[in-house]
Amino acid sequence: MTNSSSDYLTVTQPAVAREKVNILMVDDQPSKLLSFEAILGELGENIIKATTAKEALECLLKNDVAVVLMDVSMPDIDGFELADMIRQHPRFQKTAIIFISAIHLTDMDRMQGYERGGVDYISVPVVPELLRAKVSVFAELHRKTRQLELLNMELRSLSGRLIAMQDEERRRFARELHDGLGQELTAAKMAIDSILLPGPGDFNRQAVEQASALVDGAIQQVRSVSHLMHPPLLDEIGLDAALSWYSEGLTKRSGIATAIELDPPDFPRLTPNLETMVFRIVQEALTNVFRHSAAKKCWVSVTKQENRLQVTVRDDGKGISSEIAAFNPESIGVGIGGIRQRIKEVGGMLTLRNAKPKGAILEAMIPMSDESLRAHQGSSNGKAASPSGVQS
Repeated sequence: MTNSSSDYLTVTQPAVAREKVNILMVDDQPSKLLSFEAILGELGENIIKATTAKEALECLLKNDVAVVLMDVSMPDIDGFELADMIRQHPRFQKTAIIFISAIHLTDMDRMQGYERGGVDYISVPVVPELLRAKVSVFAELHRKTRQLELLNMELRSLSGRLIAMQDEERRRFARELHDGLGQELTAAKMAIDSILLPGPGDFNRQAVEQASALVDGAIQQVRSVSHLMHPPLLDEIGLDAALSWYSEGLTKRSGIATAIELDPPDFPRLTPNLETMVFRIVQEALTNVFRHSAAKKCWVSVTKQENRLQVTVRDDGKGISSEIAAFNPESIGVGIGGIRQRIKEVGGMLTLRNAKPKGAILEAMIPMSDESLRAHQGSSNGKAASPSGVQS
């Protein structure tokens, strides 16, 4: 499977739009506000205007303001007094304030402006390029700070959900060990104990065969659990064999026909961390296809390009909502959220979109360096059958 497939959308996921920030301009002369608005219009930000201190405070309370441009000489309340009032509010203690004045130009005036919380002091006539440069710096700083706050909120939410998922996984493994492996071993012990009981004859062949079968069942369960947690094929042979083994197991359990394709066919070995990352991406994507897509077919491709890996999982199911495509924290699961964060940490990108005419596409782009490849040692990286005695 390649990206040129006609089943793919012709329009890719749009780039994230640049978030505009608010710039508040305070001056009692409307003509000056219009002049500053024309100068700052090239920045592409939201411009808010106020002609009095009262209007300025109302604007601050209603909006998240990145920068305040403030005239020092205003009737009733001057710029210095207004700055004092702004700084008294906890929300605005770090808001950037730039004073503009055509009268108060001495060093003492500038010092007073800085003491009132100003981050800069510009004299009139204003040089347009200088004003734009200074405002853009503080606007971009505010934008990055806001993005960091949102990212921290997302990480805290993801962390909490991850802890809950880990607890649920522990409960699930405990149930499987108790209900499956525990019962098998208990029955095996009872069969062995029956051999030791005095009775007609010194050898109970039926009890021995029963105990042997129960121990075989316990061994298979242990192998199944351990292989699902981390398939040894991934370390011993490589991605092709591990992905083929996992997809075959998924097809047996769900009936979803799954095709695996690696490009180039002689796919090279990668570092253990990178191979594990790719396997987990496919594993999580196929799990979501099984649980949520109502699909009948699924295609997986892993393509090695010049300096990156492209992992694509496509299904013919019912598709995804716009909230999931936008990675809304309330809409996506912990698995996809964790994988997305892991990919972002290595400089990669994960996208979700709907396929055409139906279904969904998960695509991961992972950057590669020369160190990501490692010499292939041992057997060839061809497809291998599932290990004997392992339930897929």
